[in-house]
Amino acid sequence: MQETRQNKIARLLQKELSLIFQGQTRMMKGVMVSVTRVRISPDLSVCTAYLSVFPSERGEEIVKNVNENQKTIRYELGTRVRNQLRIIPELRFFIDDSLDYIEHIDELLKG
Repeated sequence: MQETRQNKIARLLQKELSLIFQGQTRMMKGVMVSVTRVRISPDLSVCTAYLSVFPSERGEEIVKNVNENQKTIRYELGTRVRNQLRIIPELRFFIDDSLDYIEHIDELLKG
């Protein structure tokens, strides 16, 4: 039963974080950030989000910037989901490089 709740909250957080990043990246021309995966701890206190950044060369810079502005992102998330969640989880962001990995494997298979 707990796992179902975790999945629902993870989907909710993924949707809201995507909307937050979509609004933020509109100001930055030529950059697109998407939330590929969200995991939430069993006690719902820690949210781990994986970000995919296009172009991937700017991935490290964007994730570093996101981690520096974690408090404002958490506040924004809190204002959006305050009716669904009592406690807003602590946020952790990591880069999702699975697309680069797939591209690398494609190149190896072609060559």
